Amino acid sequence: MKLQILGCYAATPRTMTNPTSQVLEIKNHMFLIDCGEGTQVQLRKHKIKFSRINHIFISHLHGDHFFGLPGLVSTFRLLGREKELHVYGPKGIKEAITLLLKLGDSWTNYQLYFHELTNKESEVIFEDDKIIVETIPLSHRVYTNGFLFKEKPGERKLNAEAVAKYKVDKAYFQNIKNGRDVVLDNGTVISNAKLSFDPAPSKSYAYCSDTGYKPDIVTQIKNATALYHESTFLETEAHLAVRTKHSTAKEAAAIAKDANVGWLILGHYSTRYKSIELFKKEALEVFPNVKLADDGKFFEF
Repeated sequence: MKLQILGCYAATPRTMTNPTSQVLEIKNHMFLIDCGEGTQVQLRKHKIKFSRINHIFISHLHGDHFFGLPGLVSTFRLLGREKELHVYGPKGIKEAITLLLKLGDSWTNYQLYFHELTNKESEVIFEDDKIIVETIPLSHRVYTNGFLFKEKPGERKLNAEAVAKYKVDKAYFQNIKNGRDVVLDNGTVISNAKLSFDPAPSKSYAYCSDTGYKPDIVTQIKNATALYHESTFLETEAHLAVRTKHSTAKEAAAIAKDANVGWLILGHYSTRYKSIELFKKEALEVFPNVKLADDGKFFEF
């Protein structure tokens, strides 16, 4: 599981920082999560192939999280894209994007599907044989969702020594990997536990930006491999966090601790502070495994 941060700062773009956008690579999928201004430039900068992005997840309709989407959709067209593109986001995102395409007479030459979200409860919005994606309802000034990306359990691993010991024919190997017992020609049943090992633990990634402190998400993201949680403010400005429905670094760390996640990644920093290291320092008082997102930063789990 790999995570490339394209932008992770709050509000307005600056010459040295970008608003929110990131790419998650998991089980051969490449998901784009949020799409602030400058996203396609950042994709170019970090040599990420546009053609690998088939699913885009937009948390909410504030500009610093989706104003880069119309340009990206248009660029896909200019590049001659043929493969369909799926966009998941709040109701209204289809109207916003298609109006610009209409006014510019620049309809896509590929299938563009919008999956508009209105549910205030968690729901599955994408699933295939390897991955499942759920919404994480958040608390912000407009309708907002985070996203939980979960690997499905992989195949069991063949125990070569045991297979040889019991003289199991190759024809049964796939069934063993699928978790089934084996019945030999003489009627003997050999349990799957004797013939295989557990698969590697499934990984998961929880993305939570933007949101006020919302402890009821803990149950859903319990034991996630990594949690990206907004930390717009420090505790010295906690009153602003309450007013604007954002979180402090300390609050993000409290969520990470209660959810027992592997790693907490902080982001969506207000640019009022001199150093993002201040966010890490505050979070470490509550939770030990803290990483700082920054534009261009790469994580592998």
